[in-house]
Amino acid sequence: MRILIAFFVPWLTFFTIGRPIAGIICLVLQITILGWIPAAIWALLALRSYDEAR
Repeated sequence: MRILIAFFVPWLTFFTIGRPIAGIICLVLQITILGWIPAAIWALLALRSYDEAR
């Protein structure tokens, strides 16, 4: 489920893994159309590292 959230709403992923500052930065990045893809990639990478650390 988190993978879908990371792809469609990347900023929300950071809030679910406990990184609210990164979530705000990602939201600002996601507001631009060109920033959506880097924001999604960043969220997927952060989610993967979060899952590996757990």
